Amino acid sequence: MESMKVLIADDHPVVREGLSAMLKKQPDIEVVGEAENGRECVEKTRKLRPDIVLMDLRMPEMDGVEAMRQIAATNPEVRFIVLTTYDNDEYIFKGIEAGARAYLLKDSPREELFKAIRAVHRGESLIQPAVAGKVLDRFAELSRQVQAPEALSDREVEVIKLMAEGAANKEIAVSLHISESTVKTHIQTIFQKLGVSERTGAVTQAIRKGIIRL
Repeated sequence: MESMKVLIADDHPVVREGLSAMLKKQPDIEVVGEAENGRECVEKTRKLRPDIVLMDLRMPEMDGVEAMRQIAATNPEVRFIVLTTYDNDEYIFKGIEAGARAYLLKDSPREELFKAIRAVHRGESLIQPAVAGKVLDRFAELSRQVQAPEALSDREVEVIKLMAEGAANKEIAVSLHISESTVKTHIQTIFQKLGVSERTGAVTQAIRKGIIRL
């Protein structure tokens, strides 16, 4: 069975040496190199072509997030596992946005690291429960922040019903006893609320959303 090639990027020599010694005991994992900063990691990834990079996030010269971005731009086949002491939201999301397929804290049991390497090599993702909880909390927060689309007013519904019947602006104005300029204002507001830019799209969206029926 072909070994999984791993590059370790961390600015602490003791951490690199410890990880290297631990991983080398696994028959299916080959440590192909080490890097002490993000810039060196980018260079060594280009030369050594590892399957997986174990990436610390805070390193001198270039941090792990920027290193992942640069590597992904030139070596998209490389997969990343973030291995860090930081579990706050900022670092979690920056790491995931940069392409991390797994996110582990450095105090994780070694079995978790082995599991993550094998899972990521298979094309899977792995995030520890404590970190996953923060991810879910952030998604819940974002969903709450998304405002529901503003509803059409009664007058706007009347306008779009007439639009659906093929009425021109002048005909709508006569039918509703309002000026043609007011009709144009209502139509622009309808476009904005429905997220469209033309009449056919507005009618289609209104039907899809159940605002009007043909």
